[in-house]
Amino acid sequence: MDDQALLRYSRQIMLDQVDIDGQERLLAGHALVVGAGGLGSPVALYLAAAGLGRLTLADADEVELSNLQRQIAHATADLGRNKAESAREAALALNPGCTIQAITEHLDGAALARAVAEADVVLDCTDRFSSRYAINAACRTARVPLVSGAAIRFSGQLAVFDARDPDSPCYACLYPPGGGESGEGDEALSCAESGVVAPLVGLIGSFQALEAIKLVSGAGTPHRGLSTFDGLGGQWRHFRVPRDPACPVCGPA
Repeated sequence: MDDQALLRYSRQIMLDQVDIDGQERLLAGHALVVGAGGLGSPVALYLAAAGLGRLTLADADEVELSNLQRQIAHATADLGRNKAESAREAALALNPGCTIQAITEHLDGAALARAVAEADVVLDCTDRFSSRYAINAACRTARVPLVSGAAIRFSGQLAVFDARDPDSPCYACLYPPGGGESGEGDEALSCAESGVVAPLVGLIGSFQALEAIKLVSGAGTPHRGLSTFDGLGGQWRHFRVPRDPACPVCGPA
């Protein structure tokens, strides 16, 4: 790091849990952020600001007027632009020292597998269960940690799934495919259908960014289990999530 970088990241470097070594690991790290909307916006901005050296932002959607209530990486002038490109520009404005790639097509199949395998951590900022299951399976195969967030109405949740830990569950352990209310049949449960309060996605996205920074820098202990937040009551709850021995994704082959 040169003097400018030392000054830019000084407030993190002074933390004993990060220090110079942790900041160097961040600068050498690579995060894949799938989804550049409500959750992906604060994730991209905070990871860039914190000095995560390489970001890949993936989103095939375009910025719409209804997005601007909560998707803080985009501005009115970005209407009609691809979200990954718009978020890339916003993150680079914060920290031009980052290397940021925008993927403007839907990531799936072999392309998703390649993108996951190249990353040190993956952040699922999508709002469809089909995408979440695909990202989870790719992360299990590549043994890359997955930070999963979700937000709807006044409720949010976060979980970290780390395939490098033999005791860690995966997303399919928490929400088995075809499992009813929280399974594949619930694609319609989206912000467009149900609404979401603006700061909630910022809160959950910031939580995701924090966990990614911890995983890459080596600071602290990664989150375990499932944390949920009730925005109306202002209450957090934490649940243990055991690994499902019958899980179709991470169970015995």
